[in-house]
Amino acid sequence: MLKGKKILLGVTGGIAAYKTAGLVRLLVKQGAQVRVLMTPDAHAFVTPLTLSTLSKHEVLTEMYNKSDGTWNNHVELAKWADFFVIAPATANTLAKMAHGICDNLVLACYLSATCSVFVAPAMDLDMYAHAATQNNLNTLRTFGTIVLPVGEGELASGLNGAGRMLEPEEITAFISDFFLATQKLKNKRVLVTAGPTHESIDPVRFIGNHSSGKMGFAVAHEFARHGALVTLISGPTDLQEHHPNIKRLNVTSADEMYNKTIAQFGKCDIAVMSAAVADYTPEKVSITKIKKSGNELHLKLKKTKDILAELGKKKKSKQILVGFALETDNELANAKEKMSRKNLDFIVLNSLKSKGAGFGHDTNKISIIERSGKVIPFKLKSKTEVARDIVSKVIELANA
Repeated sequence: MLKGKKILLGVTGGIAAYKTAGLVRLLVKQGAQVRVLMTPDAHAFVTPLTLSTLSKHEVLTEMYNKSDGTWNNHVELAKWADFFVIAPATANTLAKMAHGICDNLVLACYLSATCSVFVAPAMDLDMYAHAATQNNLNTLRTFGTIVLPVGEGELASGLNGAGRMLEPEEITAFISDFFLATQKLKNKRVLVTAGPTHESIDPVRFIGNHSSGKMGFAVAHEFARHGALVTLISGPTDLQEHHPNIKRLNVTSADEMYNKTIAQFGKCDIAVMSAAVADYTPEKVSITKIKKSGNELHLKLKKTKDILAELGKKKKSKQILVGFALETDNELANAKEKMSRKNLDFIVLNSLKSKGAGFGHDTNKISIIERSGKVIPFKLKSKTEVARDIVSKVIELANA
């Protein structure tokens, strides 16, 4: 399954490092190319000689070779890899990763990695359960890092509970399953909209909303991770996306988003409309800055074109169309009515009443409503994890 895949393995200083010899052996047996990085403390638990013999590559620890002064190029190492696995990932390493600290070669490669990154936590149960560690893991999830679960059982301290690093066979299975997932939508064409729109009042001012675009960007990235070719139409946002499978088109106004979306829709197999498009726009836009005068300013607004409704009319039988509903009152009824009226395959309901959900947050709490009326609620999660839930539902429909 992993034949020809390039895997970078980062080994940090925890007792579970002894398991990495078995992990390297399994990955190589599956046909992967494995290169190993170690922190200095990891040498106390497993020798570089063991891992270099099993991987058939030199094990690297220092940022440069003191003997000849050559540089171990962390950028090239990170770009070489298809997957980067950090196992064991100690509490100390997880904390550094979450806060961008870069004081060893493993962390330098992590900050340079554009491939998928897995961490396999390993520590004592109280360290794992500590709020600081859990916050760091949640932060890493918002970065798109894949956090593997921990095992339960007897720990090195003698205590019994959660905190054990997964066994090499389990980690290998996770990587293989992840690779399989990247093939599920291979070469499918996906259209995603994200972010707000800005409706100009004059050259200086606009009407807008608080959308950050984070949800739409996470959805686009998740589709790309599954092998899809994604067109991402984004309103104004500071977010960046560098996945090679994502083509980004920038727009500002609702009218621009309408024109770009309609032009792209006929070419796609799947469309997920997560942008927060303005419902109204100024009827007239002043070509000069409106000067402040008097106590009131009256703006006459007109409705914008309904992108989702237009796509629903144009939708072909084999196309999948997904919309979002952000509600404050009568949430389920309004979302179901919107799904039916706009001919959607399912709708994602956000509630502004849920703490930590909605605009600007790194987390979201959604319910997916199917055409049958079935409601699937989800707990509060990072937007990366929410995107996985949404894309999993699309894959389920695509394979039905």
